[in-house]
Amino acid sequence: MALGWKRYLSWGSGAGIEIGADRLKVSIVKVRPSAITEVGSLEVENFHERPAAEWGLQYSEFLRKHGVAHLAAVALLPRRDVIVRLVNLPGVEEKDLASAVGYQLDTLHPYSDEDAVAAWGRLGETPEVVVGVARKQVFDSYSSLFAEAGVKISSFTFSPAVFYTSLRLVNEAPKEFLAVSETLSGLEVYGESQAKPLYSSIWDSPAERAVSAAAADLRLNGEVEPYTALPTASFAAAATGAVPFPALSVNLLPESLRRNTSIVRYIPSGILAASLAALLAGIWLHEPYDTGKYTKELQAEIGKVDKRAAAIGKMDQEIESVRERTALLDEFRRRTKSDLDLLLNVTNTIAQPAYLNYYEVNRDTATLGGEAEQAAPLLRVLDASPYLKNSEFQMGIMRMGVGESFRIRSQRRTPVAGQAPVVAAAPATPQNTPPAVPAPVAAPPPVNYNLFPMAVPGAKR
Repeated sequence: MALGWKRYLSWGSGAGIEIGADRLKVSIVKVRPSAITEVGSLEVENFHERPAAEWGLQYSEFLRKHGVAHLAAVALLPRRDVIVRLVNLPGVEEKDLASAVGYQLDTLHPYSDEDAVAAWGRLGETPEVVVGVARKQVFDSYSSLFAEAGVKISSFTFSPAVFYTSLRLVNEAPKEFLAVSETLSGLEVYGESQAKPLYSSIWDSPAERAVSAAAADLRLNGEVEPYTALPTASFAAAATGAVPFPALSVNLLPESLRRNTSIVRYIPSGILAASLAALLAGIWLHEPYDTGKYTKELQAEIGKVDKRAAAIGKMDQEIESVRERTALLDEFRRRTKSDLDLLLNVTNTIAQPAYLNYYEVNRDTATLGGEAEQAAPLLRVLDASPYLKNSEFQMGIMRMGVGESFRIRSQRRTPVAGQAPVVAAAPATPQNTPPAVPAPVAAPPPVNYNLFPMAVPGAKR
């Protein structure tokens, strides 16, 4: 059975008493999720012959010495005085367990109903139920004896139940094993297997014979070795009493007579635990609280300047709009100058006696038409210009008297910054320099300079 979260509940101290024929064996253990440690042990000799108050005082001093005087002990009846039976009850729910066991109880012991006390408990989540039966006379004698000695008892149980629990407190028990323990009642053989989830018997014979018989009853193969870590009976009883939820709880003591461990001792620990929890919660919540407070203050300050920030954003948009309009006007101004520079360059490139009678220009192309003695060389001349490229005839060359008529279309290019216009014919004079043209306010339509049929200055009439 997997321990799971129950392992972390294995925390506390407990006292266990094993009852023998002429002596008591007492153990005090400390249980933690990592290990079970024996704090101290005591043997009370001849407790039947001695006054109960005398050995009861000895027991109380032993508990007080180890700081556990508040503990109520788990007492183990002699194994020979308890009949242990394993009953299979498949499909029986926990609420119906008492009735189901009660129907079969008469068949599990040889005593009459008035002369027997019984208790039972389920083995984990299996259908197997462990039933323990003792004679009422024996049980009452031990109960009265411990009450007379002033020993607080929380449970009267038997060794197989505490062995089953103690093996599962901090570790997982093997699925199949066989163990031998020297108890005050004799040699006890304890084991678990698939065929029998819990087995216990008392022997007077040698250990070899007891182990062999028990292995046959458990149907174990010969490779299974004894479980050497089996604790003593008083140790197992103390460990069972130290935890709030034992793996197997079988208590023969009536509920009205059970003495539970006082919860007063948990008050200081509870207060300290609550204080620690509050401190940890404060540390954990401190940063989110400060962050939230700072965020609220920051939002308040942002709200105070929100309108000013919005006005600044609007001003930025207006400035950007003005900048775009200014750039557009500058572009229009540069276009007009570029068109005039192209016109000047073409005028100086087409040398006499050639002349133009058609001139059209837009943003990407320029179309020239006119007459020249030889029109073919004009393509090379125009492509050499810093303003035109990829010149080609739009129509075939036609012979017109002594000259050739042409129509040329060229792509415009952006001149290199700082490059002066190319003058192919007449030298540049102040009279050839066009006057400055003021920048237009709005975008002009595509330029269509139909300057001809009048001839370019110096052209043939």
